Amino acid sequence: MSAHTKEQFDLFISQLQETNQTLDFFCDFDKISQNVKDIKLSLCMLNSLIGSSDLRKSVETIWKRDKSAFGVMDILIAVRSEGKKKVLDSLGRCVVLDTLFNSVDGVMEFLENTGLAEIFQSKKINDLVDYVFGIETGLDTNARKNRSGHVMEDMVARIFEKNGIHYLQEVYSSEWPTITRVLGDDEKRFDFVIKTAAKTYLIEVNFYSGGGSKLNEVARSYSDIAPKINSVSGFEFVWITDGIGWKSAKNKLQEAYSIIPSIYNLTDIIKFIKLVK
Repeated sequence: MSAHTKEQFDLFISQLQETNQTLDFFCDFDKISQNVKDIKLSLCMLNSLIGSSDLRKSVETIWKRDKSAFGVMDILIAVRSEGKKKVLDSLGRCVVLDTLFNSVDGVMEFLENTGLAEIFQSKKINDLVDYVFGIETGLDTNARKNRSGHVMEDMVARIFEKNGIHYLQEVYSSEWPTITRVLGDDEKRFDFVIKTAAKTYLIEVNFYSGGGSKLNEVARSYSDIAPKINSVSGFEFVWITDGIGWKSAKNKLQEAYSIIPSIYNLTDIIKFIKLVK
């Protein structure tokens, strides 16, 4: 017997939202500011290279004072190497990028071959602290994919809090031996857990604004674990998901919707709220 009717699924699909992104989604300025602050002293020292008529002499001056200042130069080309990024040097050898900062010759090779030497000498950059703040802002966009999931979790958490529902976050299945037995060897981490007098709800939360193979995998995975969890007395699996990305994986979502009794989106989550309360 299907957990939901086709009419219910059609309504569910029609309610999916295009985005869950608020304005604070785009840049984490607290993190950006901290990243810049951590290397600000070195950047201020490197500022003396800007407008230098004798770049090598200026590099040598900094080198004698504090050669560790050059260790932050990878960020000047929007790279976080951390000793892992490899490049071909001027001799065609494969070297770790950071090793170029171990000598004046290496620093000069880095500056000249990246084009930074010309940028510095022509004063196209006025202040490296401001310049790196801009780079960090750009690099932070790479974190948006991870933030998207957290945005959905934060939204759901606020809904729970607004309705006075106590919850736990990031709880592992190993907390309950009976759940561990039905799920097997793979330990599962649930985004939220809500305990009531009647049931313990194990909740997964996600949002997909775009398509991809991951959606099929998620739907298939939850279709597998939900019946196992629901077979344990006093437990229920709950999936709160949204996003128009599901329209590209509509068939797989419909399969899951027919198997999992407790699937909600941001529109009908109020049904779950009423159930819990």
